[in-house]
Amino acid sequence: MKFTKTKIEGLIIIEPRVFGDKRGYFLESYNEKEFEKAIGKVSFVQDNESKSSKGVLRGLHFQKPPFAQAKLVRCIEGKVLDVVVDIRKNSKTYGQHVAVELSGENKKQVFIPKGFAHGFVVLSDSATFAYKVDNTYAPASDAGIHWNDTSLNIQWTINESKILVSEKDSKLPFFSEFETPFTG
Repeated sequence: MKFTKTKIEGLIIIEPRVFGDKRGYFLESYNEKEFEKAIGKVSFVQDNESKSSKGVLRGLHFQKPPFAQAKLVRCIEGKVLDVVVDIRKNSKTYGQHVAVELSGENKKQVFIPKGFAHGFVVLSDSATFAYKVDNTYAPASDAGIHWNDTSLNIQWTINESKILVSEKDSKLPFFSEFETPFTG
């Protein structure tokens, strides 16, 4: 596995080794030893998966402490633009984001530590998205930031009129309106 640091500390792009031939391919999507050596100890407790159609945008989500979650995300089928925003108040990259195209073709993954808001938009006709988390879902700690906050300057690479969001996500606060629960 190849682990690549991004401009935001702690946010890592992971590229597994893919072994392919005329029958298909094989890859290790997660290897605890390699992961721990490159990133540190993270104990994943739950795997989640969603399937979405073109234009569906899920995010920008996070869970507040003490139920904050680190995530390891990937797109199994299709193509998404994955976006991660630093919401750690004392971070030198607070309010900055990284956008990475994840797809069934490129097999890239992103490790997202606690203290980040996360979302993705589907660029292909449909996409299957999967992720591991190190803490279970806690509805009372569920939170997020509005996906099209102009102060974040996220280029979702899809016409805004084609984006489909849930009612819940359409009511999330804008970045300037929310109080981050993450300081470090």
